[in-house]
Amino acid sequence: MTGEHHEFVVVGSGAGGATVAKELAERGREVLVLEKGADEERVGTFRDAVRYYDASRVLRVPRRSAEGVILWRTFMAGGSTVVSCANGIRALDSELAALGIDMTATFEAVEEELGVVETDDSLLSEGTERMREAAADLGYAFRPMPKFLDLEACRRCAHCTLGCPADAKWTAREFVAAAEQAGAEIRYGTEVTALRIGDGRIAGVTAAGPDGIHEIDADAVILAGGALATPVLLQRAGIEAGNGLFVDLFVNVYGVGDGSGQLLEPQMALLNDEFHDSEGYIISPYLNVPREVRFMEAGMRGAVLPLPRTLGLMVKTTDDPAGRVHPNGEVSKPVTEADQARLDAGVERAREILVETGADPDSILVSKPQGAHPGGTAAIGQVVDTDLQTDVEGLYVCDASVLPETPGAPPILTIVALAKRLAASLNADAGP
Repeated sequence: MTGEHHEFVVVGSGAGGATVAKELAERGREVLVLEKGADEERVGTFRDAVRYYDASRVLRVPRRSAEGVILWRTFMAGGSTVVSCANGIRALDSELAALGIDMTATFEAVEEELGVVETDDSLLSEGTERMREAAADLGYAFRPMPKFLDLEACRRCAHCTLGCPADAKWTAREFVAAAEQAGAEIRYGTEVTALRIGDGRIAGVTAAGPDGIHEIDADAVILAGGALATPVLLQRAGIEAGNGLFVDLFVNVYGVGDGSGQLLEPQMALLNDEFHDSEGYIISPYLNVPREVRFMEAGMRGAVLPLPRTLGLMVKTTDDPAGRVHPNGEVSKPVTEADQARLDAGVERAREILVETGADPDSILVSKPQGAHPGGTAAIGQVVDTDLQTDVEGLYVCDASVLPETPGAPPILTIVALAKRLAASLNADAGP
């Protein structure tokens, strides 16, 4: 024993970690949350975002895989939910059901708690309205994107992926605050560096924080630091993990026309998913506002796009789980031939829609491949069981690492639902 003991230690405060912590604390359980990032007081601008996005310290270049794929993630209270587009889609519900995990009732509860609603037409920009009409003329249907968003509070600033300055969307920060109010302890600026295991069960963690290195005992540890961080800790502890990485590869396709663009609307306000099952991609209106981000994803040509006349569509694919997170934290994530074929098919449809909307064909610009939903590196059926427990008793994983397949769609709703299910199970197992 180290002198510090907790019933539950939760590593990470994103969608999975914050939910587990809140649910357990509200049931009267003793919970410690360890978060590598800070509890950011200000979000919503590019200058803010450089504090919490994973990027090089000097040049602020976003993290990339060894093959050059841009990997977007954050270190902060609430994790990447803070910079999400607030998309509330039921991802992998049928795939989880096939594994014996029926999430229907839990999904319904999560949708109600997060306030998931369809994006209202009143929030759409003129450019996106025209794109929807042009797509319909071509035989493609866009529908409102389900979002955990307060429609009345939304300022239509298109800064969703920088953090919402109007606090209009649900983020896991709300659950962190609720957990703390219910009695959980939250420690920021604290990174877990090792898992402590003895006789086949978890004993605790080693963590480095502002006041030094501590060994913390725990009855149970829930890893929820994300699919790039969790497998590193597992591998350091001798647990096979890190294979099967997917990132929901996407590219942004931009075009410039004579009419109005899409500056004033929440990002990804509409969704076309009619090709998701057959061709492996979805299409959604999307425009990166900060020129610095457009430069990162598309070079100088992207940086100088005339925003008032620019239209954009994101093509997001169900990429092959061909990546790997190595024990030292390095990431390999190639764009396979099949990935490229899916991207190319989606880009061609996006190009068709943009030109039909009035974009100059010569202005079409496609960004570099990117990923914002890394997952699969501790998948159900491979690294964890259907209760999200590893082979080590008392050691659980509850983040996108556990997703058994590439969703090709935003997974936050699914992660929150899995976390609620896990918390109920842990509470029951712990007894009164």
